[in-house]
Amino acid sequence: MSFKFFLNYFCLLLTLFSFGQVAEVNPPDYIKSVTFKSNSSDLGELPIIQLGETFYLEFDALVSDEPDFYYKIEHFDYNWEPSVLVKPEFMLGVDNFRIQDYTNSFNTFQMYSHYSLAIPNQQTKRLKVSGNYIISIFDSYGDLIFSRKFMVYENIVTPGIAIKRSRDISTIETTQTVDIEIDTGGQINNPQQTVKTLIIQNSNLNTAISNIKPQYTIGNTLIYRYTKETAFPAGNEFLFFETKDVRAATSRVQSIALEDIYQSFLFTDISRENLPYTYNPDVNGQFKIVALDRDDVTIEADYVQVHFSIQYPELTKGAHIYVYGNFNNYELSEFNKMWYNPQRGIYETSIKLKQGFYNYKYVVVNKDGSLNENAISGNFWQTENNYKILVYYRDLGARYDRIIGFNQVSSTNITN
Repeated sequence: MSFKFFLNYFCLLLTLFSFGQVAEVNPPDYIKSVTFKSNSSDLGELPIIQLGETFYLEFDALVSDEPDFYYKIEHFDYNWEPSVLVKPEFMLGVDNFRIQDYTNSFNTFQMYSHYSLAIPNQQTKRLKVSGNYIISIFDSYGDLIFSRKFMVYENIVTPGIAIKRSRDISTIETTQTVDIEIDTGGQINNPQQTVKTLIIQNSNLNTAISNIKPQYTIGNTLIYRYTKETAFPAGNEFLFFETKDVRAATSRVQSIALEDIYQSFLFTDISRENLPYTYNPDVNGQFKIVALDRDDVTIEADYVQVHFSIQYPELTKGAHIYVYGNFNNYELSEFNKMWYNPQRGIYETSIKLKQGFYNYKYVVVNKDGSLNENAISGNFWQTENNYKILVYYRDLGARYDRIIGFNQVSSTNITN
């Protein structure tokens, strides 16, 4: 290991401990299709894994020289601040090893190497405790390439979830409220102080609701029935496109062209904020790599330059439109920022994406930096959303936050 590697590693730790809550580091443009897979899911979504379950981190490097990558795993508390546990307390084995499972692409215009890391493996034999984790990927020079959050839970309690229309008459047409009941079974001490929940809409941690205490208890059951505190803007169904056949204009693809790689031009979208709600089945922001006539899509699916456009008035200076979804971890960066074309009166951008089925949406970042997720898509109480609930528990005198329960529901059966 080089001195530079240890210097970067030390600086990363110093940053974490100096500034508290840690954020994910999104990858550079040559790293694509970052995906977690497990026995329960192979969609590109937020990884929530049961303790003891095997999971896989996969990604592509769009370069031809097969670079080496190393991984490191750290444990965090409920607020995403580094936990006090040292590595042997949360991990059996070691990390900081090279990812050895990689394969070059086959018969594709875009050359790439596909990497897959299984946890556990021969070096990292087991994660010993539940809680929040971050896996960080470094290159051979010790530079941090990207990091991803994931959660490991114990199946001790199963929160009951009911999705309701807003109880506030002023937002009843645009908002969904999450009601929660947690039966502790009498095995949790002082739940008002030791239990915390996290409510996640459509696997987007950026809009998750945290630090909500139970309103009251009935016996051993914690009750959360808030009006505003657990309410989410309902949004709209995600837009979608499919590029499983790069040689033909498929669903929502208007035209194609072959340059150095295939180009897929999507139909120009319009704002749906003031349109009536229309149900359109989606996968709640997720994506799936698929390709026709390919035996192994991990190395045989090609990359396509996907061209997005939306007809929308030019925003004030300093405000921007982005296109995002789980395919880029709901990132807001130069890679997915849209640019106004005054000749056509549209915002447009293009993103290189692996063949597959993708959900996406357009969002506005105001000039003050605030995010308006639904300025373009609108908010409709009928929208089908996915909600995930994580139950955290730190017993009196305990040193870290466990995740003792997980459940998820769809708002398909929303009630008043």
